[in-house]
Parts: sequence; C-alpha cells; structure tokens
Amino acid sequence: MSSNKTVIAVDAMGGDLGPSVVVPGAIEAARQTGAKILLVGNEATLDGELNRLSPSGVDLEIVHAPEVAGMDEKPSDILRRKKNASIQVACRLVRDGAAQGVVSAGHSGASVACGMFIMGRIPGVERPALASLLPTEKEPVVLLDVGATVDCKPYNIFQFGLMGDAFARDILNKEAPRVGLLSIGEEEGKGNSQVKEAYELFKMAQNLNFSGNIEGRDLFTGDVDVAVCDGFVGNVALKLSEGLGLSLSRVLKRE
Repeated sequence: MSSNKTVIAVDAMGGDLGPSVVVPGAIEAARQTGAKILLVGNEATLDGELNRLSPSGVDLEIVHAPEVAGMDEKPSDILRRKKNASIQVACRLVRDGAAQGVVSAGHSGASVACGMFIMGRIPGVERPALASLLPTEKEPVVLLDVGATVDCKPYNIFQFGLMGDAFARDILNKEAPRVGLLSIGEEEGKGNSQVKEAYELFKMAQNLNFSGNIEGRDLFTGDVDVAVCDGFVGNVALKLSEGLGLSLSRVLKRE
C-alpha cells in the first residue's frame, strides 16, 4: 500500500439504494480527496455502474464480494454465515493492511459487529459507539451513542464522551469541545442511576471540558459540541429529530 495515499474500502452494496448511490458518492469522494477507493461488492454490478458513469482521473479498484448483508438480517447471522458479504470483505481489507478505513451506508448493526470482531477495538475501548452530527443554531453537535450499544454501564458512557471529544477535536477542529451528558434535567443529580454515575466520572475527568447535564431541547442550541448518552436514548433522539424534520417539511409544503 502506498505510504502517501489514503486507501478506503467502501461497502458498495450497502444502503437503501445500493451501488446506484454509493458508487457515484465514492467517485466524488475520490475526486475531492485524492484517496484510492476500493469498491467492495459484486464485480459485474459494479462494472456496470462504472461503465455508466465513466469516471476519469480517480483511483478506483473493484474487490469482488458476492454476498450482501440484508437489512432484515441479524448482525450475528451476517457475521457467522456471510463470510463473503461486502461489509465483511471490506473490514478484512483493513485488518490485512490493504486499506486504512471502511465506509458503509448499509446495515449499521452488521458494520458495528464486523468492525468489532474483524478489525478489533482500540485498546482500552470497552464498547463501540455510533456518532451522528446534528445541525444546530450554531455549529453541528456530535451525538453519541445513537445505537451501537443500547445497554450501557456508566463507564461506557464516559468512554463515549472521550471518543466524542477526540472526534470534535480532530474532525471538527474544536480546541476544547464542550461535552454535555443528556439527561432529564440540567441540575446535578438528575437522571437515572446510570446517568448519575456517569456524571461523577465526567466530573473527575481533568482532560475534558464537561458542561454538565443537558436536556433534549438543548441538542439544537449549539451550546455544546458533544452530547453523550447510551445507544437506546441516542437512537430515539436521532429518529425523533429525523421524524420532526420530515413532518415540518411536509407541513410547510402543504401550507
């Protein structure tokens, strides 16, 4: 692998619309970043997409993977029974050093499972988290976890805060990201036992800019850069936000 070029394995079969959306997006990403893209999926299907789009000036390579992770399949079943699924093959490319990262718009559960058991976790990280960028009145906020780990210990939530802080620093260029703990009240001592214990861990962390508890309504003010919660609460918050946006759009169009 070239030492001066980033190589990304893309699960080209993932997503609601599959290669018809993923392949054009991968081409545009390669064009904008100069990265090499490994399109992982059914070779005949991907060849057809590339012939239709006729990309030029980008570094693309197809890696054949004959199976697809269905959105209705359990992650554990995909991991055990579909060794040639595009998401599995993409993760093995990273594990084996042929790529430096994986991108998938497909089955999030399968992506998390394959990431954990094929690529492995960062040393010290107990549980994975999914992060989502939400628009706010100011700048985007990182919300995590939004569904990777629905049953959390307080220490897991604290680690999500550390990961969100790193993301905000390195990706959003925040010098001292403000980290908020999503709860049912702003005051210290509000929340269930899980949140209360996590709060105490955040208070003791000298390397975090902890802003205390935040409520659901605070997600969109832009007053924090990172909002932390367990995967159950985060997924509900994310889907509620998506649904509200769609409903408001339909109401405005109707009016």
